[in-house]
Amino acid sequence: MISGANAGLLMLRSLRPAGEQVFTPVAAWPDAGRELKDLSHVAERAAQEGRSVVAWARGEGALVPQSPATAIVAHPIGGGTEGPYAVVVIAVAPRGNMVDPQAVARQLQWGAGWLETHGARAYAQQSARRVALAAAGLDLVAVAGEHRHLNDCAMAVANALAQRLDCGRVSIGLVNRRRTGIKLKAVSHSATMKRSGALIDAIENAMEEALDQNATVLYPSAPAGDQRITIAHRQLLKETEGRSAVMSVVIAARGRPLGVITLERHRDTPFHAEAANLAEVVAALVGPLVALQRDSDRRVAGRGLDMASDGIGALIGPRRPALKLAAIGIAALALLLAFVHGEHRISAKAFTEGVVQRAAVAPFEGFIKRAPVRAGDTVHAGDVLAALDDKDLVLDRLRLQGERDKQAQKYRDALAKHDRPSMAVLAPQVEQAEAQLALAKDKLDRAQVTAPFDGIVVSGDLSQSLGAPIEKGKVLFEIAPLNAYRLILQVDERDIRYVMVGEGGRIALNGLPEQALPLRVEKVTPVAVAEEGRNYFRVEASLATAGVELRPGMEGVAKVEAGEERLIWVWTYPVIDWLRLTAWKWLP
Repeated sequence: MISGANAGLLMLRSLRPAGEQVFTPVAAWPDAGRELKDLSHVAERAAQEGRSVVAWARGEGALVPQSPATAIVAHPIGGGTEGPYAVVVIAVAPRGNMVDPQAVARQLQWGAGWLETHGARAYAQQSARRVALAAAGLDLVAVAGEHRHLNDCAMAVANALAQRLDCGRVSIGLVNRRRTGIKLKAVSHSATMKRSGALIDAIENAMEEALDQNATVLYPSAPAGDQRITIAHRQLLKETEGRSAVMSVVIAARGRPLGVITLERHRDTPFHAEAANLAEVVAALVGPLVALQRDSDRRVAGRGLDMASDGIGALIGPRRPALKLAAIGIAALALLLAFVHGEHRISAKAFTEGVVQRAAVAPFEGFIKRAPVRAGDTVHAGDVLAALDDKDLVLDRLRLQGERDKQAQKYRDALAKHDRPSMAVLAPQVEQAEAQLALAKDKLDRAQVTAPFDGIVVSGDLSQSLGAPIEKGKVLFEIAPLNAYRLILQVDERDIRYVMVGEGGRIALNGLPEQALPLRVEKVTPVAVAEEGRNYFRVEASLATAGVELRPGMEGVAKVEAGEERLIWVWTYPVIDWLRLTAWKWLP
């Protein structure tokens, strides 16, 4: 139907063992042995992009070398979350001077529409079957959930399954408490049930056969189904007249088999895959409900005894060697903790700070002219930290200097004239002018804020505030020395009683986690600080190692040695203290 088409290729999606999706050719036209690499490349591109793709082949590599250009048009089929499941691609040689690839892609889309519709219809039918199967299973679960006791629940499920799957008899058996076999619990359409007899034994044997294989067993087996051992199922059919098909489905709960449902049908009505699927769904849904009802029917004492017996049996039985080794290890660990002493260490959050921390403040009100340093920079004594605008100060100094010279000149004139009254008045004015000039010079000298000693700038950054006004006394920078630090430990109030002055310990800083540095407690501050909902005491300590590259504000975890105690006490004393406080709080 497409004019000028000279080659075509259909590729289907398949999965590799590693789970990778690939597209493989399944049909080619007109010749399957023809080289169609160009077509396959374009088809893979269309599958990856999920849309129609047009490419051109020219020269000797073209599919039709005589033509100036051959259009290769690919269109994906299907879509959704998994992407297309097929791709169709054709090569179209131009008739005349040009090819309309959009028209070709549209024709491919129309031609592939029935394939997409067929896939959607099959998916819809499969979904409808799944929904019907789930609905049937939920209906049977609802029937089981209407009963509080296990026997009534099992009988209701057996009757409902017999009616739903047209079975002559449905039997439900559960694993006994010792897990040594199956005990028949309910038989459909039976008000009373004998606990012994050849038929009961045959049903229980068939259930145990399915339980041992932990799989669904059908007899006669489905042609395409897995082959199972069916000796007990054949024997069951011999014990019953008018039955020709039997199926057993395992009920599982909590990851282990809990029981078996055995279904029997009349002659010439074997079990098919749909019936087996429904029975498996019902068994999977009913299993947890049956397990809960079985546990609820037992008394507390019985449950405790079962748990104790299971634990003792696992410990002294011939199996479960890993559990025995674990029990021996736990006992040995308990003895070790009870009698062996170890170091009692108090853990606390810690950080470093300088022994001396000097603040560089604004000497007067003014404007920031320049700020060459900021937090983290290393400075030396006398380095300029910040400079304030001194234009007004220079003018003020010149004005005061002029006034001083003027008053001095007046004083000299009075001195030359021997005018003692004027000299007595002018002398204090000259001194006042000198004092004001000295103050202006001192203020001008302090326009540059300098470092008082060698250290590191702990806080302060004025690089983004140039030209901004500042107030007198405002802290501009904080400087700490480079080689003099102390540690501050935040010890919890429950552990402060174990920390004494002079005790040693170690600290691991976040910046030096591979190196645990020794420390020594210097001072315990008897003042608590609330932080993060807990009370902490501030403890000062010093590093016993010199030459370590530290910076103020570094954080880490410190452990202070508080003597030797039994290991069991070291590990449990926080819980014991908490229990004591709780008992003191609530007991009368």
